Amino acid sequence: MMSDNGRFRFFIPLGTSPPKEWVERLWAGGLLLAALPLFMVNLGGVSLRDWDEGTVAQVAREIYRAEPGSMTWLHPTIFGVPYLNKPPLLHWLIALTYHIGGVNEWTARLPGAILTAVSVPLLYGIGRELFPRRLPAIFAALVYLTLLPVVRHGRLAMLDGASLCFFLLLIYCVLRTRRNLRWGLGAGIAFGLLCLTKGILALLLGAIAVVFILLDTPRLLTSGYVWGGVLLGSFPVFAWYGAQWQHYGDSFISISLGSQSFHRIWIPVEQNTGPPWYYLLEILKYSLPWLLFLPWGGRLVWENRRLSWATLVMLWVAIFLGAISLMKTKLPWYGLPIYPALALAVGAFLGETWNPSDVTGMRQTGRRYPTLWVGLLGLLAIAGWTGSFYYSFGGGEPKPYLPLILTLAALTFTAAAILVRRQDSQFIPVLIWGSYLSLLSLMLSPAWVWELNEQFPVKPVAEMIQQVVPPGQVVMTTFPHTRPSLDFYSDRRVIPTSEEAIKEQWKSAPQAYLLTDAANLAQLGLPATSQAHAEGWTLVAKPAAIE
Repeated sequence: MMSDNGRFRFFIPLGTSPPKEWVERLWAGGLLLAALPLFMVNLGGVSLRDWDEGTVAQVAREIYRAEPGSMTWLHPTIFGVPYLNKPPLLHWLIALTYHIGGVNEWTARLPGAILTAVSVPLLYGIGRELFPRRLPAIFAALVYLTLLPVVRHGRLAMLDGASLCFFLLLIYCVLRTRRNLRWGLGAGIAFGLLCLTKGILALLLGAIAVVFILLDTPRLLTSGYVWGGVLLGSFPVFAWYGAQWQHYGDSFISISLGSQSFHRIWIPVEQNTGPPWYYLLEILKYSLPWLLFLPWGGRLVWENRRLSWATLVMLWVAIFLGAISLMKTKLPWYGLPIYPALALAVGAFLGETWNPSDVTGMRQTGRRYPTLWVGLLGLLAIAGWTGSFYYSFGGGEPKPYLPLILTLAALTFTAAAILVRRQDSQFIPVLIWGSYLSLLSLMLSPAWVWELNEQFPVKPVAEMIQQVVPPGQVVMTTFPHTRPSLDFYSDRRVIPTSEEAIKEQWKSAPQAYLLTDAANLAQLGLPATSQAHAEGWTLVAKPAAIE
């Protein structure tokens, strides 16, 4: 709504001001309602991605399939092998949705998507605890909601969206504890949920909260509520780890805390490595358009470093980004917890930019917007229009959804550049709304999981395997990498195997199955066997004939 002086209003006055708690609830509820469509549309329209999605979905399916009275829920397995990578809180939630809606992509992704959507109003609550006024908190939540990495990874059947939600709940409860010590119980429970989701990583995220308390409100560390909350939240964590140690013995410690956790610090997993600035490059690639304002947000953080909000942001970025940058294993979703801190910095700056006169209680900035913003937004607009025209007129593989997505983005950047040029702060809601619509159109398309285009489609190949290979049988393959999504859809273990091992197995085993391509099949020179074909792949069976 527009006020009499032409400025944008975020709510409609109703004659009398509602109580403060109702305003906060309305904002939190509105942000949740805005987040749910973005996180829930088209969850089941795209195949599961390799690695974490396929693995998490398979572990949850084995919990779902377990016989009543079985202890599989407590001791998860993957194809009958103990799964000791992470505690199974999210797997339990996914197994529950399987009971409600069956085993499919939608039910596998739903719990993580809902939890990530809940993290949006949680960040708003964090902002309300940190900033004297509401506007920076609103902008921080909306910036966070329209960050591509948060939306995309939060929708996947992975642990990271849920851990992001529980981490923000932890920070929110810590901040509320400064005014009401009973919130210390919530902080401890949130930490327990985080531990049951991400295991050892929770210690790194918990360290951010502990260091912030030491610097900001050290008296909280003497509160019985805080320590009671820690004990309450830690009890199920210790119970689960103790049950695994009792069941598996010392091998659980060596695997869970060794090869599956601490070894990732100095040994890259599956050759996923990169330079120390890997996550800085990820932020540069995927944080647009809010990346444009991050330098100014960072400067504002530094200028207000004695205030609680700036202290928290600096600790958050320094501890977490520093730790993951030093790790040898580098994966894009490891950096997900850094984005709420960046959103707080950008939100604070946008709040000051929207109304320089004491919006945040911080040092004021000038009214004029840098010409650099106009140039950068213009370049983004040109890139969007160019891509839209390219795909509209037959450039590349026909993908009718790409012109729409690029046109929405181009219109957003064009309008924002014009408003910045006119020194009109309306460019902020234009960027927010345009980014939201662009992301929504992307999530409605199959392009939101773009990694699926990097390898062969798994569903036709998995269907072929299901038709030929009996349950419980292992399939060898000449494909060089494990594909957990293929394992999930075929419900069979498909294992990359060397040429020598394939030949040896073919000679000695009474029954064997091989997934390979024509070139490798000719090179192997196996005896005449039954074959089936799908997507350029051949399934070779010995000795049973394929009908």
